[in-house]
Amino acid sequence: MSSIFSKIVDREIPAHIVAETSEFLAFLDVSPLVMGHVLVIPKKEIDYIFDMDDESYFGLTLFAKIVANGLKEAFPCKKVGVAVIGLEVPHVHIHLIPMNAVNDMNFSKEKLKPTNEELAEAAAKIKAALTLD
Repeated sequence: MSSIFSKIVDREIPAHIVAETSEFLAFLDVSPLVMGHVLVIPKKEIDYIFDMDDESYFGLTLFAKIVANGLKEAFPCKKVGVAVIGLEVPHVHIHLIPMNAVNDMNFSKEKLKPTNEELAEAAAKIKAALTLD
């Protein structure tokens, strides 16, 4: 059975996509910790990040770095936090979270509930700040 992220890759489920290559996809978390919270995934469904082959792992990491740089420009912050948890969806994903305080990456705190319009605006800001070569 496909993960929810594979369904996003296949466009069966809509998402606010901010960046895409032939191998990777970045989109907004619909229940973000802070506005601008992005998920970066490989398009190939793999459950555990350390099961990825080296080339894909390094490619995903580089793609996440590019997205993080655009994210920091779109949502000015002290740093972009990175987390790989991977328990809630059986598909590798990296959380990129604009951070001004350590608590911005507290996954036990209540998530935001942005509207579709707010998410679309956030995605547009990130897309405009990205440089994908």
